[in-house]
Amino acid sequence: MKQLVVTAAVIERQGEILLAQRKPDTHQGLKWEFPGGKLEWGEDPRQGLSREIREELGIEIEVGEVIEVVSHTYEDRHIVLMGYKCRYLSGTVQLLDVQDVRWVRPDQLLAFDLAPADIPIVERLLGQVN
Repeated sequence: MKQLVVTAAVIERQGEILLAQRKPDTHQGLKWEFPGGKLEWGEDPRQGLSREIREELGIEIEVGEVIEVVSHTYEDRHIVLMGYKCRYLSGTVQLLDVQDVRWVRPDQLLAFDLAPADIPIVERLLGQVN
């Protein structure tokens, strides 16, 4: 079983949060998630997250504090997901390596078919986890 270290950006802009939909031919295809991705060997998590957001969405962000760290086992892999509070800085969101995106209010997050590993981050955001 593979173990991966993954980062996720909770990007806030004008009271809304950016969700991205995974491409259909990927692990957890068509599930919604906070955008981000796998770290490269030896890569600083904040720098890796900024890189992933540029590669997936073509925008610049400021990576802030860790919101939640999630340990989740899927059928074929175990991931450690670090969710970071991020601020949108510049650029136009492009669908470079995602199926779709939506800016949503925090209270709308659970209405999406989220990747299971992202749910604890949403719960933390909504104050449902101590």
